[in-house]
Amino acid sequence: MGLAWPIRSVCAGAAGTAALTAAYAAERRVRRSHEGQLDYDDSLVPGQIVANVTARGDRDLGLALRWGYGSAFGLLHGVLRRAVGEPWASAAFGATLMTATVTLFPLLGHTPPPWRWPADVMATSLGTHVAYVAAVAAVDDGIRRGTR
Repeated sequence: MGLAWPIRSVCAGAAGTAALTAAYAAERRVRRSHEGQLDYDDSLVPGQIVANVTARGDRDLGLALRWGYGSAFGLLHGVLRRAVGEPWASAAFGATLMTATVTLFPLLGHTPPPWRWPADVMATSLGTHVAYVAAVAAVDDGIRRGTR
């Protein structure tokens, strides 16, 4: 008996969030001279959008939000996988996440529009989202195959 797809998808979302967090950590090791956030997902912007937070001691809240919404977004991948299969599910999933990032951050998080983001910020955003989507798809597929 297989694991129910919503549970599998939330687990995959958590694995994707772990990959995203690891990508940020790796970039920080490579770019030692860089101070502060690497992109807007790595900042207080998601917290400001969701919980109207300020910079005072809100790193923990930001991490909690990242793990919460990162795990929940795995459900979207699960729905897409059931509807269209791979690789289209991952392509649509990644496109949805990037569309949300480049539209909601400027609209709700008061960041500059994406065409004004510094190149390193855009590269980090794209790279971390690719890591997240790839991990979600791989773990979802691995769990699905392992529970058959």
